[in-house]
Amino acid sequence: MANNSLSLIRRAWEDPCIVKWNKRSAHVPLHCHANVQEALQFWHRRSNVDSKTALSAVWSDEAVDAALDSASLWVQGLPFVSSLSGYWKFYLACKPESVPERFYEIGFDDSSWGLLPVPSNWQMHGHDRPIYTNILYPFPLDPPHVPEENPTGCYRKSFSLPLEWIGRRTFLMFEAVDSAFYVWINGTLVGYSQDSRLPAEFEITEHCHVPGSAENILAVQVMRWSDGTYLEDQDHWWLSGIHRDVVVFSKPQVMIADYFVKTHVSEDFLFADLEVELLVEAPKCLAVGSEPSLNHAEGVLFDTWPLSTSFQGTLAFPAKIALLEPHNMFQNCVGRYARAVLKARIDNPKLWSAECPHLYTLALLLKEPSGKVVDCEACQVGIRKVDKQHKQLLVNGKPIIISGVNRHEHHPRIGKTNIEACMIKDIVLMKQYNINAVRNSHYPQHSRWYELCDLFGLYVIDEANIESHGFDAYSLPHSKQQLTWDSAWAHAMLERVMNMVERDKNHASIILWSLGNESGYGPNHGALAGWVRGRDFTRLLHYEGGGARTTSTDIVCPMYMPVWDIIKIAKDETESRPVILCEYSHAMGNSNGNLHEYWEAIERTPGLQGGFIWDWVDQGLLKKGSNGEKYWAYGGDFGDSPNDLNFCINGLTWPDRSPHPALEEVKYVYQPFKFSLVEDAVEIINRNFFTASTQADFFWSLSADGQIVESGQLILPSLQAGKKHMMKMRDAPWFCSWNKSAAKEIFLTFTAKLSTSTRWADLGHVISSQQFALPAKLAPSLHIWTLADMPEIQVEQSDAVLRIKEPNGQWVIDFEKKYGIIKDWKVNDVSILQCGPKPCFYRAPTDNDKGGWTASYSAQWKDFGLDRLEIVSTTDFLAERLSHSLLQIKANLLMKPKTTSVELMHSSSQSRQIGNLPHLESMESTGTAEDCNRIKQQKTCFPEAENVSWFKIAVTYKIYGTGVIVVHYDVIPSRDLPPIPRVGVMFYLEKEFDEVQWYGRGPFECYPDRKHAAQIGIYQKKVMELHVPYIAPGECGGRADVRWMAFTRKNKDIGLFTSCVGNTPVQMNASYYGTAELERVTHAEELQEGEKIEVHLDHKHMGVGGDNSWTPSVHKQYLVLPMCYQFDVQFCPFNSQGKSKMDMYLTCPTG
Repeated sequence: MANNSLSLIRRAWEDPCIVKWNKRSAHVPLHCHANVQEALQFWHRRSNVDSKTALSAVWSDEAVDAALDSASLWVQGLPFVSSLSGYWKFYLACKPESVPERFYEIGFDDSSWGLLPVPSNWQMHGHDRPIYTNILYPFPLDPPHVPEENPTGCYRKSFSLPLEWIGRRTFLMFEAVDSAFYVWINGTLVGYSQDSRLPAEFEITEHCHVPGSAENILAVQVMRWSDGTYLEDQDHWWLSGIHRDVVVFSKPQVMIADYFVKTHVSEDFLFADLEVELLVEAPKCLAVGSEPSLNHAEGVLFDTWPLSTSFQGTLAFPAKIALLEPHNMFQNCVGRYARAVLKARIDNPKLWSAECPHLYTLALLLKEPSGKVVDCEACQVGIRKVDKQHKQLLVNGKPIIISGVNRHEHHPRIGKTNIEACMIKDIVLMKQYNINAVRNSHYPQHSRWYELCDLFGLYVIDEANIESHGFDAYSLPHSKQQLTWDSAWAHAMLERVMNMVERDKNHASIILWSLGNESGYGPNHGALAGWVRGRDFTRLLHYEGGGARTTSTDIVCPMYMPVWDIIKIAKDETESRPVILCEYSHAMGNSNGNLHEYWEAIERTPGLQGGFIWDWVDQGLLKKGSNGEKYWAYGGDFGDSPNDLNFCINGLTWPDRSPHPALEEVKYVYQPFKFSLVEDAVEIINRNFFTASTQADFFWSLSADGQIVESGQLILPSLQAGKKHMMKMRDAPWFCSWNKSAAKEIFLTFTAKLSTSTRWADLGHVISSQQFALPAKLAPSLHIWTLADMPEIQVEQSDAVLRIKEPNGQWVIDFEKKYGIIKDWKVNDVSILQCGPKPCFYRAPTDNDKGGWTASYSAQWKDFGLDRLEIVSTTDFLAERLSHSLLQIKANLLMKPKTTSVELMHSSSQSRQIGNLPHLESMESTGTAEDCNRIKQQKTCFPEAENVSWFKIAVTYKIYGTGVIVVHYDVIPSRDLPPIPRVGVMFYLEKEFDEVQWYGRGPFECYPDRKHAAQIGIYQKKVMELHVPYIAPGECGGRADVRWMAFTRKNKDIGLFTSCVGNTPVQMNASYYGTAELERVTHAEELQEGEKIEVHLDHKHMGVGGDNSWTPSVHKQYLVLPMCYQFDVQFCPFNSQGKSKMDMYLTCPTG
């Protein structure tokens, strides 16, 4: 690189001792207001957002312009702040040494360069390629050196300064640049910075042309890789460039440079002392005290306008709450800096919490003796107290429960760039699904994010941009290989923590600082912890590294720890800190099973205070496929290597923030009101910590056999936070209806809805709902059909087929003797069931099923050939007429894999595991290096194929003259088998039978270990609507505890009804995508519809798991063990003129 000025800083991007040059110290965001009125108007506009704003969120190509619009929006109403967002000239060199010579000079000809929007990641606009890794660095470890091939972006932008800025100081601020950069103004090098997630600010007053005159030329050189990259090994996409806003702003010669707002709340919460540490700065050529006209500072605390306040007519300021006492700046001058402390006492303060996020507006002023305002800064202030007691984290004296989630900054079209409406969409969804806390994983996020968390009410862990997971003990077994043990990196690590705290210190939503993520633990972390505690005693400290229980954390914060282990820690008398899981319930694909078990433990165990689910959003990026259609891509789809495939697809929402079904379960376990049946009463608990039940209206409904028979509003006394109310069942409004009901099943459902609209949801939004089965008071009315009332059955037989039919030919069933199953069942010449019901014991593996290499469930299933099972023989096939209207068919089926070569099976299993490398590498802190080695070396022990009967099934069909078929199964699996995915039957339907109605849990997808949110009812959907389009396909779309289901055509003239027999419901699944197809493809858009609808009815179905996705983690009670099973299934044709589905379910043929 022909660049003499760069020789001043050597190769700074490969020197951990150089993290900045000529960069200003970190501080809170400055808005450069002219006066108090302007400041109040700005913060009113800034705060006037709600759930309707989220409707403007965009997730495709329109997001490019939306990002530019947001950058402009954020400086609206600030005459001394100007955004440089827009299209810049851009050139990408392959390495720093190859950038165009002297491209930063004013006269450089950039006419051949292209254009790139700023802010943006250049990979999201056709330059270079995105790379996804979880743990591995994208290049060989050689700190602090990076590859010679180091894509380097060159930017140029012209800008002018307004005439009104004459005589003032000018500053240039980059909100965030990935990963390191140099900056020039008009050909002069003005600075260098790294840290991809925090601002870099430079004073450029002396380098700019006089305001109102010539244009200035800004040039920036951004390196994709730097020594800072070794501290930024987070589990997300590697994307580069100027990805947050760039602004220039103007301040007076003597200016407010920084301020720290602290609130000290009294023990009785009757008053709060507001304390502001103020820093005033003069230019280098001028000491503060040499300008006697600038002699004092003051502050005013205002209440906040209601959300609906507008500026029509004369503006009325909100009420003044307190005046902060003036302080003469000359009394505290050191060089060109002066410090002061402004104080005020607020009586009966309105406290901030996630439930009641009340904010005040604070205006700080520098004034001349005449009263003229020289400089003004303002921010919103939440008064709250964060503290700890024995095994408790306290907010405003209450041991809050963290109902949290981890969040990466991610947009499927523009990568790490932010849009106002998209951030609000995230927060609105979180609030609507009862999430009250967010961990910024694993870096400081856009400054606007914190303002929104303050406004809407979310507790925040603010996390430093430090992760060196690639030095993990699994790769380098000696922990002292971690950078935290190298003093050469101490400064770089401390700089990141300090800059985070200094920028974000005034946000009420932040209750915990985090020292970073997965970077081991060593002396550098001790230094970071010491600095943070010394700088800010109003918050607590979090760090999971080193086992989650080091002296550098104020909470025990493990990740992916099993329920039983967190209970042990909570009960450990030697541990005085609370337990809050920093990551748990890994939401990768069809996951989040066992979630309710964590929350049952949290509710009953003192010392457990919740956790943060991993993670919020599937990090898929939009990519155009070979067919021209866009899809959500993951690691490897861009030709990136190394990569960790779809391990970035582990969110509770899709990339466009459509909720996964599992988010319903999250909403349920996080809900603020809990209902319980306690003996002969209903108990309602207000689980809030600060709000009474008056925020909600309560409702009840009583359903009998799927039909609501009565409902109404539940009138309750006001329940204060943490209080409960008992209602005797005999006094309840549903008692009479319940008492006289002769239904087979009765369910009582409670619902709590918002009684008024809020910033995040409208009136009537459901915040809590819970359902209970009530015992039947009367014997159910069952319909009995006797054989004498049924038509005669006719039987025809050939060597291969047994035909059973109704005399008039209304229905015909062909049995395939070789396999003991129905080949085809026709009603009025319309096929209603084909190729079944056939015993089935396999599912398309989910991401969790694949976790654990050869120890994974998927590997074990394939080792035993469960994916290739077929009926290899049918013996003792016997058709016997029990009466004129009842035929019984018996057969013994033997099922084995198609291929019985042990070597071939093992080879297949190994090849299938290539796609699960990230699952092993991501064992996180729940395992040790020895655990990893054990899993790698474990070999599944399986029997010689020829000597084992995988499954023996005795099947008995009873075919009645009405067309009803009742099938009984006795399943005897080999005891040598691993846990089985499912025990059930499958069959096929013509695609025209695409309307499904069922009585069971719904309406959304649910599985045995993730079904508490899904309530029993009668639901109806199209077959395609049952499918859940997880980005990496696998088993999906199931519905749990199904009593009956019916498949019909569009005109509903004919259909197939099927139900459980007895009191054991089934797991139901119906899809155009069969098991083989779901397993064949790696991306949802590759799925091809089959020619038929594949239907599964499972007597037992294994849970989906979710404690993690890299070891087999389905809890024991949700495993399907290889043991004997017996179950019955009923089938029946129906038409629109026939009985109701519920009557069919309640009809019991005799015989």
